Amino acid sequence: MRKIVQYSLLIILAFSSLSFQQQNNYDTNAKVKAVFLYNFTKYFKWPEKMRTGNFVIQIVGSNSSLNVELNKMASTKQVGAQKIEVKNSSSYATDPPQILFILGSESDVLKDAINKLKGKGSLIVTEKPGLAKAGAVINFVVEENKQRFEYSQNNAKKAGLITGEGLNGLAIVVD
Repeated sequence: MRKIVQYSLLIILAFSSLSFQQQNNYDTNAKVKAVFLYNFTKYFKWPEKMRTGNFVIQIVGSNSSLNVELNKMASTKQVGAQKIEVKNSSSYATDPPQILFILGSESDVLKDAINKLKGKGSLIVTEKPGLAKAGAVINFVVEENKQRFEYSQNNAKKAGLITGEGLNGLAIVVD
């Protein structure tokens, strides 16, 4: 009987340790960025041709936590009548996505992406200092230990996007 109790305690401790490790591996930053990306859809009007088919969020670079968070969101939410489709690649697609998120490690593709997607209605989002001034529409920044974002209305216009009310009040405006 004593051995059964000891084994039971050992199993409980093992599962508790595993659960604790999973909580520690949780990427809060990925969750925050996924929520931001989804909420950005409420502040932009995409060209008519971008309002059919799936709403594509393409991530350039590798961030498995962000991929997981966006796919969780895609399973329960839509943008208007469009289902959300998350794509991940090392470069941007030939078909313009509604949102192109270029991770910091891949920021060298920004200039080429801007040139190829100009006027096509893709919201280009980045996460490296200075990239809103370099052509991104939105750039994630950390300010006073809080996740914030820079926004360039001029870059949004060049991208072929119409910005809705209220975004300027939430962003660090860069133009």
